[in-house]
Amino acid sequence: MSFLTFSGITKRFPGVLALDQVGFEVERGSCHALIGENGAGKSTLGKILAGINQADSGDIFLDGRPIRPASPLAARGLGIAMVHQELAFCPNLSVAENLCLGDLPRGRTGWVDRTTLLTRARAMLATIGANDIDPGTLIGTLSTGHEQLVQIAAAVGTGARILIMDEPTSSLSAGETHVLFKLIRDLKARGITLIYVSHRMEELFALCDTITVLRDGRHVATEPIARTSPQRVITHMIGRDLAAWEPAHLAREPGPVKLEVAGLSSPGKFANLGLCLRAGEIVGLAGLVGAGRSEFVQALFGLDPAATGSIHVDGQPLPIGSVDAALAAGIGLVPEDRKRQGLVLGLNCRENLALANLPNLTRFGWVHRNAERVLSGRFLDRLRVRTPSPEAPVEGLSGGNQQKIALAKWLARDCSVLLIDEPTRGVDIGAKTEIHRLLDELACAGQSLLVVSSELPELIGLCNRILVLREGRLAGELPRAQFSETALMQLMAGVPAAA
Repeated sequence: MSFLTFSGITKRFPGVLALDQVGFEVERGSCHALIGENGAGKSTLGKILAGINQADSGDIFLDGRPIRPASPLAARGLGIAMVHQELAFCPNLSVAENLCLGDLPRGRTGWVDRTTLLTRARAMLATIGANDIDPGTLIGTLSTGHEQLVQIAAAVGTGARILIMDEPTSSLSAGETHVLFKLIRDLKARGITLIYVSHRMEELFALCDTITVLRDGRHVATEPIARTSPQRVITHMIGRDLAAWEPAHLAREPGPVKLEVAGLSSPGKFANLGLCLRAGEIVGLAGLVGAGRSEFVQALFGLDPAATGSIHVDGQPLPIGSVDAALAAGIGLVPEDRKRQGLVLGLNCRENLALANLPNLTRFGWVHRNAERVLSGRFLDRLRVRTPSPEAPVEGLSGGNQQKIALAKWLARDCSVLLIDEPTRGVDIGAKTEIHRLLDELACAGQSLLVVSSELPELIGLCNRILVLREGRLAGELPRAQFSETALMQLMAGVPAAA
């Protein structure tokens, strides 16, 4: 008998059939991969198991007994917990307070018992070997990797038998990812069952025993990892073979210089950085976490008033520290964190897409709604955004579709220079391919793109040149003929190239 069984799970949201008769089995103590394109229903299924959402129909069996967790607390009582993609903590509280927030120990007077609080938190951290995390530290000061460990400690430390991990490495550095992988293998060895949701194929084949593929809310396949391949999984996900593709802009000669930067510095962030970006060119920006990549592109967009140096667009000087000047010069920024910086989650798709264009859509202080609808409709169609309607809240869309809207906002403004930070973070292989083709189309149309990415294959596949930052300084530049992951990693880590 299987440890965990889904049978006929169906879930509808307004205008969307998120899950349609999904059923498969999960073995005890295994790491079971759950993969599919954005909007396939992976996170929805995880949230149903974790008691965050309730299925409209269907059954879940745990050890042969039917369960229907009506809340996260009820799921926790069954030994089920979820580690979310978007970490949800109270940043101004300590690690210990966050770990024990649902059950704060109190003394006879009713005040929180600090000694018991810290003791309980240390014990929870110890269950996953995270003894180096001080439970008295404010959680907002921790790295993303340590926040991830705290969330896992909160689950394992309260006796979770099933751990649902939703895109756990989407914001982690290579070192933090290595620590997480070691912990996952240890949890498996202790008999904890993991349901691992990720778009990163290499992770799934390194960690998981079995893989389940969803497409458009339906179950497509469940196969042992040893009997499948990445290409077969991709075919299951998108319903067709993914053809080899070479960006068309690489065969064209870049045009005149659009953006020229010299001696750009910001105290404590980066120093003496420069670049030359031509029309019709995609230049990559690589580096380890903390190298200053995001800080550099933010300064180019005018978000760093402390920055010094010189920036020229089309040969004209650009005032540093002025977003208005950057916008007027035709510069757009797609930030790394789409939920916090790239979108307004409380607004709908139409309103988000129009945000960068409001001056052109406003008359006498009022937004011209018809013009806004025409603009948003054109770019929603162009980028093939999957949404019930332009009026649907953007927070309800999948990560890939949210990313498309974050991009479309700037395409609608027709920027000549686009700064794009992590263009495909947290999106599936299908959406990633669509975004790559879109960036290529923009370069072919003569736009200039500076792309920051932690995925070296992405930079190698897209770029004319790659600049590498290390500790806030330029470590080197590679032309396309010299691209390799090894060469990039050597520059990123400061390791001399082999003779």
